[in-house]
Amino acid sequence: MSPVSRARKKAAQPSTPSVTGLFKDVLRDFSTLGAEPEVLDVELLTSEVLGQWWEIEVEEGETPLGLELIAFAERKITPAAAALLAGLRVFAETEEEREAAASALNTVLGRGIPEPEWAADLAAVTVGDCWRTGDVFGDESSLLCVFSRGGVEHGLLALVDFTEGGRIRDVVVVDKPQDVLAEMRQQAADDPELVTLERVLPERAHQLLADGLAATDVVEEPDVSEDYARFHALALGWIRALPAPEPSPEITEWPEQVREEVVADFIGSGLVEDTEATRFYARLLVDYGCETEPGSPLRVGPEKLARFLESLLDGEFEVDEAYEEALEPALLGWVTWAADRAGLPEAARVALLESATEFLEEFAQDEDSTLDVYFDGSEGIEDPAELAEALERRMFAVPTVYTEIGDEELELEPADPEQRRLLVIGEHPEYHEALAEETFDGEPRMRLALKTTIVDQLWDDEPAEVWQAVRRLSETGLERDEIFDRLIDALSAQLSEAGEHEMDYDVDDYRKALGDLA
Repeated sequence: MSPVSRARKKAAQPSTPSVTGLFKDVLRDFSTLGAEPEVLDVELLTSEVLGQWWEIEVEEGETPLGLELIAFAERKITPAAAALLAGLRVFAETEEEREAAASALNTVLGRGIPEPEWAADLAAVTVGDCWRTGDVFGDESSLLCVFSRGGVEHGLLALVDFTEGGRIRDVVVVDKPQDVLAEMRQQAADDPELVTLERVLPERAHQLLADGLAATDVVEEPDVSEDYARFHALALGWIRALPAPEPSPEITEWPEQVREEVVADFIGSGLVEDTEATRFYARLLVDYGCETEPGSPLRVGPEKLARFLESLLDGEFEVDEAYEEALEPALLGWVTWAADRAGLPEAARVALLESATEFLEEFAQDEDSTLDVYFDGSEGIEDPAELAEALERRMFAVPTVYTEIGDEELELEPADPEQRRLLVIGEHPEYHEALAEETFDGEPRMRLALKTTIVDQLWDDEPAEVWQAVRRLSETGLERDEIFDRLIDALSAQLSEAGEHEMDYDVDDYRKALGDLA
C-alpha cells in the first residue's frame, strides 16, 4: 500500500477444518482476551474472525456462517460467548447479523454472564482529519482517516483504485497515523508535479470508502491484498462513525452517439491519421473507459494504459491483424490528446508518454514471447494470417502457461504433451486431491482424459473439424467451458469398448459429429 503499511500483526488463525471446530477455536480465541483487553484488540479479533469467510458465497437457502456462529455462541454460557457476541453486535457485516448478535447477547446475559465492560466502547471512535494522496493522473489514491479513542489516535488507510471504478484494493489499521501523514506530505513535497496531497471532508471520505468497499465486494475474484479481508469488518464499523457520506456521483452510460463524437473529436485533433485502424483503436479506448471507469471514461494514466494493453494481449478484444501496426501511433496520439484535454502539467505529460512508450515496447516483447511459448519453430508457418489463426487455436486450447496443482505453482511449456496435460489438470482443482491419492476413476477421470485428448487435437489441428466446431460454437455466444462440454460429449458418444483407461473411436464418425455441432 502506498505510502506505507503499518498494520497490526496478524493473530494466529484457527486451523480446524470443520465448521464446529472453527467455531470452538473462535470462542477459544475470545477466551484468551482476558477481563480488560484493549478495545482495539477486540475489534481486530472480531474483524479477523469475520474475514475468514468474507469471500464465501452463500447459496440460496443456505444459512450464512455468521448467523451459524451467532447461534452457536448463543448456546454457550461463558464470558467468551458474551465477548464474541458483543463484537458481532457491532461489526457483523449485515444488519440481520448485527440484530441477531444483539438478541443472542441478551440471551447469554440473561443466564447470568456479565456484559463485558468494554462493550460500549466498540467502534466508539472520534473522527479526526482525513487526507488523500495520489498520482496526478488519478489512477489510484491513498486515503487516510484519523480516529481517536481515549486520547489515542489510530488510522484507517485504504488504497483506492480508480482504474477499476474506485474499488478498494487494500485497507489496514495503522497505529501511528501522524507518521503516515508525514510520509504522505514528504512524497508530495518530493514530487509536487506528479503527486498530490489534499485534506478531504469526512463526508467525502465516507463516500469513497463505502462505495469502494461495496464495489470490491461484488467482484467474484477481486484483486485485493492479503490484509483486505482481515480489516474489512473493522473498516465498515469505523466508517459508520463518519458523517453521512456525500451522495455518490451520478453515472450516465454514454450512448453510441456520444462515443462516436469523442472518436471524431480525437481524429479531428490532427494528432493522428484518419484511418480505419486509428478509428478502431480510438473507439476501443472509449469503450474500455466506459466499461472500467464509467464515471470518467476519458481519464488517462499509466496504470489505466497498462491494463488496457494487458486486455489486448489477453485477447479480450478482437483485433484485425491489419490494424496491429497502427496501435503505437494511435495510442501515443490518444495519450497526447487525453492529457491535453485533462490539463495535465508538462511533467505529467512527459511521464505519461514515456510510460506509454515503455508499455508498447513491453507489449511487443510479450507478443513475441507468446509466439515462442506456443510454437517450437518446427511448424514452418510463414504466412502471418495462418500463424495468427494457429496461435488463436492453441491459446483457446491452452489459455495460460501458469497453473497451481496442490500447493505448487507451476509455469509449464504447453508444447510438451505431458506438461500440456498438467495444464489441463490445473484447470480442475476439484479433482486434484483424488488424482494425488490415485482414487480418481469413473466418469470424472474419463471426461478429464477426453478433454486432454481434445486439447491435443486442437494443438495439432487434427482433425481440423475440432477447431471448425469451436469457431461455430463461439459465434453462438458459448463460453470456452461450455464449448469444451459440447466437444467432450461429441467425442464421448463415439467411444467404443476398449481396455481400462484406453480410448478408441471411429475418426470418420467423430468428424461427422463435430460437423453437426452448432
